[in-house]
Amino acid sequence: MNAGPDIRPRIAVVDDDPDMRETLADLLKENGFDPVLLSGSREFHDMGDPPPVDLALIDLKLSGESGLALAINIRNRIDLPIVMLTGVGDVVDKIVGLETGADDYLMKPFNPRELIARLRAVLRRYNASPCSAGRMAADPNGGITFGGNTLDPVRREVYAPDGSVIPLTNAEFRLLEYFLRNPNRIIPRTELLAALGSDLSHYVDRTIDVLILRLRRKIEVAPSKPVHLQTRRGQGYIFVTDPQGHDS
Repeated sequence: MNAGPDIRPRIAVVDDDPDMRETLADLLKENGFDPVLLSGSREFHDMGDPPPVDLALIDLKLSGESGLALAINIRNRIDLPIVMLTGVGDVVDKIVGLETGADDYLMKPFNPRELIARLRAVLRRYNASPCSAGRMAADPNGGITFGGNTLDPVRREVYAPDGSVIPLTNAEFRLLEYFLRNPNRIIPRTELLAALGSDLSHYVDRTIDVLILRLRRKIEVAPSKPVHLQTRRGQGYIFVTDPQGHDS
């Protein structure tokens, strides 16, 4: 990824609508980004592995291989930030997208300022922005700590004990923050899904379980034997702040 102070973050814009690509290109250039315009997944893959970009901005419903399939492919191979654009009110796409590991979502038509703010926030979480001065230390006064890690609700970042940033998607961060604000309490899947902003009950088990699995891989020392994010069969999940005082 780009790291020099004079290098603009490179954003892969993957959209099969040429007018939308040009609109996004102009917006990104005006706000300090270097857009790489691609009409589909084949062009993205042709850039190489890993691709020379800092973030992928993908339209969910591409012709040919869908944006959803491309996002899954990227997430399975490399740790590249992903922001997806989807249709207005298409909640099903949003839920499915959470499962791919996309870092954030924005629905078309979008507010240009909001898109730029979201891109910058995702890049900050990955420490990919050239404007970042290395790894930032968490504020010990405003953070929420667990197992040596610290969640900073202002910067919306999670720090490992050595001060490095643990890259979380937007959904993973929101889920972890909800657990930390409701510790040592069994929380049903329906409540967790509601905290993510969806009431599609038939997606509850799959969506939440996938997010829980990914979150454990990032915050637990032994994900297969979690000490913090524990399962209570038939009831839901509980975030244990004091593992010594609870049974797994």
